[in-house]
Amino acid sequence: MMKRCLLEPETLKTFAVSRQNITKLFSSNKMSIATYEEVLDLPNHPEKVLIDVRGADELAATGQIPTSINIPLEQVAKAFSPETSTEEFSRLYGVPKPNQDHYIIMSCRTGRRSQMAIDTIADLGYTNARNYKGSWTEWAAKQGL
Repeated sequence: MMKRCLLEPETLKTFAVSRQNITKLFSSNKMSIATYEEVLDLPNHPEKVLIDVRGADELAATGQIPTSINIPLEQVAKAFSPETSTEEFSRLYGVPKPNQDHYIIMSCRTGRRSQMAIDTIADLGYTNARNYKGSWTEWAAKQGL
C-alpha cells in the first residue's frame, strides 16, 4: 500500500533543491582533500597555490606553512570574485590571481575555515580546489613546531 505524501508542494520543491545541492556537493571537487605529503612537496610545484585563510594575528602567533599566501576567510569572496582584477589581486596578495581551473589548496588551523573558503570559491566557478584538512595543526605537529 502506498502512503500519501503530507508535505506541501513548496516543501517538496525545497527538498528537491536541497537534494540537488547535496548531490552537487558530493560530486564536485568541494570534498577533495590535500594531504600533508602533498603540502610538504609544494616547493617543487610552483604551479599549485596554497592559501591560508586564517587571520593575520593567528599567523603572527603561530607562523605559516612555507609557500602559503594569506587571504583571510572574510576576504576570500571578494578576492576571488570576477570584479577583482588580476592586477588588484596581485597588488593585495603578491601573486597573480589564480584562474578558475588553477590548482588551489586551502588551509587554516584545523580545516574548517578552509572548507568554507573552498565552498565560497566553488560558488564563484573555481573547480580545482583542495582542502588541507589537517591544516596548521597537522603541519605544526609533523614539523615539530
